[in-house]
Amino acid sequence: MAVSHHLALWSPDFPRCLRNAVIRATLQWVKDTSVVTSATMLILLPPSEGKYEPSRSKKLNLSSLSFAEDLTQPREQTLAQYRSINQSKCDAAAQVYSGVLYQSLDYASLSPAAKKRADKSIVIISAAFGALRLTDFIPYYKFKIEPKLWKAPLALALSGLDDELVVDMRSSTYATVWTPNPLNTVGIRIFTKVGGQKKVITHMSKKYRGEVARYLVSQSSNPKKPQELLALLSKKFSCTLVKPGGKKSWFIDLIV
Repeated sequence: MAVSHHLALWSPDFPRCLRNAVIRATLQWVKDTSVVTSATMLILLPPSEGKYEPSRSKKLNLSSLSFAEDLTQPREQTLAQYRSINQSKCDAAAQVYSGVLYQSLDYASLSPAAKKRADKSIVIISAAFGALRLTDFIPYYKFKIEPKLWKAPLALALSGLDDELVVDMRSSTYATVWTPNPLNTVGIRIFTKVGGQKKVITHMSKKYRGEVARYLVSQSSNPKKPQELLALLSKKFSCTLVKPGGKKSWFIDLIV
């Protein structure tokens, strides 16, 4: 039956406008459901100070979170210090983190293919859970990260993820808990120009980092080198590549 339908599509009697509509819909479906075959790029994000308080009754399950093998113990230790956290109400991290960066990422409006890429490539460094994926279910919490607690566990949990390109958009506080290979890492810095001189943007930098993350996961292939990342981002943003020096990573400076 399916074969006869396929053949009918190319019959001279089949309306051309319908045939074209079927072809367009098929091509769009292939685009939206395609899976990235290139090497996985790691996008590091901070959490957000602004958080949505989940209302659904879903209990926190530490064993189901990403990186559970290496991070369950420090997660238990952290949660034991903050017993006021309502662990019976959880939602996906993509929903719980609701600050400026995550508003710009706007995960809910991504295409199915972009969501798959975001789920696979984005890692959030968290004060409560160490490292998370966007699809991990977590409760509302509000406290600052303790670097001493997380450095060793995160080194184990994230080991090897910096073998490929790392796009680091963490704030300085969250950048202290894990240092990826600087030769593979590109930090994203946001500047504006005042009187011809570059000036660092602070709060609104979160908005632009969210836009960068959204743009990257919306592409059908991943850059593998800092130069390829620059070429890709230059299609949308005004930016320059800064080479690494000493123990520092590469940087891409966005001028907004």
